[in-house]
Amino acid sequence: MKGSFFSHEGAGERNHRGTSPWSSLRVIAPYFRRYWKRVLLGLMALVLVDTLQLIIPRVIKWAVDDLQRGTSSPTALAWYGGYIVSLSILIGVFRYFWREMLLGFSRLLESHLRDRLFSHILTLDRTFFQRKPTGEIMALATNDLSSVQLASGMGLVAFVDACFMGLAAVAFMAYINPTLTLIAVLPMPLLAVFTRLLSSKLHVRFKKVQEEFAAMTEFARATFSNIRLIKAYNQEDRQSGRFHAMGRAYVKENLWLSAIYGTLFPLSGLVGNGSMLLVIYFGGRLTIEGIITAGDLVAFISYLFLMTWPMMAIGWVADLFQRGVTSLHRIEDLFREKPVLRDLTQEKGGLDLRARGEIVVRDLSFQYPGQQVPSLECVHLEIHAGQFLGIVGRTGSGKTTLCHLLARLYPVEEGRIFLDGVDVNHLSLDKVRASIAYVPQEVTLFSETIAFNITLGKPDATQEETEAAARAAAIHDEIVAMKDGYQTRIGERGVKLSGGQRQRLAIARALLLDRPILIIDDGLSAVDMETEHTIIRSIAGYLKGRTCIVVSHRVAPLADAQEIVVMEGGRIVAKGRHEQLMQGSPFYAGIYRQQTGLHEAQGTCSPHGVMSRRISHAS
Repeated sequence: MKGSFFSHEGAGERNHRGTSPWSSLRVIAPYFRRYWKRVLLGLMALVLVDTLQLIIPRVIKWAVDDLQRGTSSPTALAWYGGYIVSLSILIGVFRYFWREMLLGFSRLLESHLRDRLFSHILTLDRTFFQRKPTGEIMALATNDLSSVQLASGMGLVAFVDACFMGLAAVAFMAYINPTLTLIAVLPMPLLAVFTRLLSSKLHVRFKKVQEEFAAMTEFARATFSNIRLIKAYNQEDRQSGRFHAMGRAYVKENLWLSAIYGTLFPLSGLVGNGSMLLVIYFGGRLTIEGIITAGDLVAFISYLFLMTWPMMAIGWVADLFQRGVTSLHRIEDLFREKPVLRDLTQEKGGLDLRARGEIVVRDLSFQYPGQQVPSLECVHLEIHAGQFLGIVGRTGSGKTTLCHLLARLYPVEEGRIFLDGVDVNHLSLDKVRASIAYVPQEVTLFSETIAFNITLGKPDATQEETEAAARAAAIHDEIVAMKDGYQTRIGERGVKLSGGQRQRLAIARALLLDRPILIIDDGLSAVDMETEHTIIRSIAGYLKGRTCIVVSHRVAPLADAQEIVVMEGGRIVAKGRHEQLMQGSPFYAGIYRQQTGLHEAQGTCSPHGVMSRRISHAS
């Protein structure tokens, strides 16, 4: 087991080591193939706009030449003006079209990537989320996706526009005068060299910026999610200081990026203005010498202006593409992540399951990655269908690990866990989990209504079914006492509820699923012992005929279990009914006496005493 964990960790990073970030373009290639008609039409409209823009200087040339020769007239100038207006209208129409096609495509691409990213994250298991902070994942789904969208939208437009406009402008300029064109483009190789050098630094710096942004996002999320603890420990100023320091680091990395980015535009402008200076000087001399006409010079300068944008856009496009490729590289790293818990049935076909609730564990051992001591060692256990099993033991004895493995949250070797006589590795994960209602130690609630949280796994549940589950979890009376009853919104992570109320909501949610197996992993630790005992008794009646596994660090409420398993050091050290363990297990008896004696010393009777007095009082 240990080897399988370590073989997975950082798989995306190792596979990408030494790989060019530009290879990540394969992530978005399928979407270009899917929308190729849209992209092609948009590019055609863009090229048409550029072509119409290239015609306007020719119209201006004709007008200037007519004026120079003295053959012009108000009517002719009006016609020239009409040509320019008509061309401008066509440019506006086709510009709208390419924006709709190409920028719309970039938004579709962003939407598909976001959906794919979200769906992929849902397939990953606990080991991934233990390595990757939530803030980093959120940064990928927001900041990085926006960079990819911008690069595939405006970046693509600017690149095609710059290439076509630049080459076409050079061709028109060469048609006017090849020598002057050569002079005009002479500084461009210098711009290409500097752009290449600066672009390589852009990738490194932008990656650092994204990492700093991810760290800030995670810090802010963790702070707001635990705001009550922050306030209870009076740590507001310290958290503000830490966030401020992270903000300064983020600004520092952005300033380094801006220094590189800011060099590209002035450099592009310098090269463009240098070309203009050369054209004015040498072109003016050619006009004076009569080699080219004044109209040719005006048209040439117009074409140079049109070519100045492509030259200046080189830096901007390089920045957009470097940002987009860097972000795409990070997104691809996430796509390369695979769940440790592989569903083998997808490879070799899974068996059908009609779960009765019989569980057999044979010689089960398990060790978490990075730990030297196994969490479970040689565990043997047989749980009959419909049995009420209690599991007790000190903290760290392996109770939760056993629950995780039974709920198929971590992989197990073949021949270790059987459900209704079938190895769980031969059953699909969906089928196994659909047979189990699991209440973990850490209760998870959504910032929604109480009804939403209870019916999460069964959205079509009726109000009667919801209330029945809440009654079994001993939470119904408290819900109806609230202002809005079951429609009460409980805030983020159930902030408006007490710890015991949150746990009982989670139990009601599991009971509502009405599944063959119920596992409660210390899910009543926040309620008093009497309430815990009452809930367990209620659950036993509610789940009659179903397998119920209850883990508790308090042994007294499990006294009614048909069998109790005692764990210590990852092993089962004793098992039997309560009376048997009291006689045959000094460890269990010692825990029981210690816990019940503590309550008696505090003036609180044990659950058995409470139940005895109730029966006596009823008599």
